[in-house]
Amino acid sequence: MAKIVRFHRIGGPEVLQIDEVPSREPGKGEAKLRVKAVGLNRSESLFMHGHYLESTQLPATLGYEAAGVVAGVGPDVDRGWLNKRVSTIPAFSLNRYGVIGDEVIVPVHSLAEYPEHLDPTEATSIWMQYMTAYGSLIEIGRLKKGEVAVITAASSSAGLAAIDTVKCEGAISIATTRKSDKRRGLLASGADHVIVTDEEDLVSRVREITGGAGARIIYDPIAGPLLDKLADVAAPGATIFQYGLLSGEPTPFPLIQALQKGLTIRGYWLWETVKDPETFARAKSYVYEQ
Repeated sequence: MAKIVRFHRIGGPEVLQIDEVPSREPGKGEAKLRVKAVGLNRSESLFMHGHYLESTQLPATLGYEAAGVVAGVGPDVDRGWLNKRVSTIPAFSLNRYGVIGDEVIVPVHSLAEYPEHLDPTEATSIWMQYMTAYGSLIEIGRLKKGEVAVITAASSSAGLAAIDTVKCEGAISIATTRKSDKRRGLLASGADHVIVTDEEDLVSRVREITGGAGARIIYDPIAGPLLDKLADVAAPGATIFQYGLLSGEPTPFPLIQALQKGLTIRGYWLWETVKDPETFARAKSYVYEQ
């Protein structure tokens, strides 16, 4: 028997339960993973509450990211995967697979070996945030050396990955956070500038830092009324990537700024990066190499 976490109704943590289910063998294109550690993201919470970008089909399993050892492979899968230490990349639907359990089935294309110097807990912290940053900033945004990128909610995992990515490209990061106690940590993480929005005016500070030019790339999971300010600090022709709705408020479209500056305000979901095999391969290579 295997133990997995499932939920049979929409709701908060109270709907989760540990179910014992018969252990099964992987099918075509699948592998069996003995799980050592799991990582949780906001996407799991949204899926559990029925607010995710794909509708929740009940009963549902949960979890995109896990690290463990490959214990079995499907009939068409390279047996070289057996006994390898791997982590899972969020390259599947939560309605088909979930990795919170002691023994789970995953699509083999979602597996990636992780470096020897990482332990399983650390290995669950690689893919979601770094591939989200890669897909928007590099694959679509084409961030260049010396350019300025504004990263909001920068102390989040995706924000920290974006800071790393901007640094790797030789670009300049302006990280925003609401509280001053995050400033030191963000600077230590590589941010070139930090704006504490509870204490500083976002628009005037970005204009000051950029000499009035604004930022060509803006990476934002907050949305809501903040989008209007982000449009104010955007450079002409800038792209604002919206990859979340942390504000929970309606997001009015900044029409005047968009018209004046020719802005692109673009929704982004990690699925864009992982659904195309060629893009997915480039993203994995980038994360490994950087």
